[in-house]
Amino acid sequence: MSVNLLLNGDLCRFLAKRSREMVIPAIELARRTSIKDFLEALGIPHPEIHRLRVNGEEKDFNHIVAENDRIEVFAVPWSIDLTRHNHLTPALHPIRFAVDANVGKLARMLRMTGFDTFYDPGLSDAELAETAWRDKRILLTRDIALLKRKKVVHGRLIRHSNPAEQLTEVIGLYGLRDQIVPFSRCLCCNNGLEEIAKAEIIDRLQPLTQKYYDDFKICRQCERLYWPGSHRERMLKLIEEL
Repeated sequence: MSVNLLLNGDLCRFLAKRSREMVIPAIELARRTSIKDFLEALGIPHPEIHRLRVNGEEKDFNHIVAENDRIEVFAVPWSIDLTRHNHLTPALHPIRFAVDANVGKLARMLRMTGFDTFYDPGLSDAELAETAWRDKRILLTRDIALLKRKKVVHGRLIRHSNPAEQLTEVIGLYGLRDQIVPFSRCLCCNNGLEEIAKAEIIDRLQPLTQKYYDDFKICRQCERLYWPGSHRERMLKLIEEL
């Protein structure tokens, strides 16, 4: 049995180098298989697929590949609204993330810009995929095999290696520019920050901090304190550039 395959967007990046062509005229199939398993066997993780069309009709991942099927596969566009359902993935709201250890610095930057971001580098791939599925989070990683796990519904193979560029990539892809709320989350544990009176924590402050700063926030989960020091100006400059 053979099928014809047309790849749209940048999906060719997932194929073996020797076969990175947009149109693959004929692929031989040795057994009955779903279109999801067929495409992942070629190297394309299912969260990177936005639409499937078989012989001109929209299909979901359960479609069983048949003789002479003409399969068109569309990549996730460079800007996507996840609050809208499509044939392949359910709608997602609110937007929250789970970040793999191989892009760990991205977790801190997402928290810095105010986005709910789960990060635990001690978890196995199976545990991370389970967490993302259970909490309805978008899984961000540079591990293609992790994205192929059945539990992963929403996910992204991060293209860039630089953390600042990774942040730009994620914010642009999911249209989050207007949802940035800098310095509203703890960078260490993801908990929301609360304002706290200086008098309540005066005994925890170094002399120079006591003298020059009056506005403070606290994470009630880890008791970490935050105030607008020089690091804040650097972060704001980075956010403005992004």
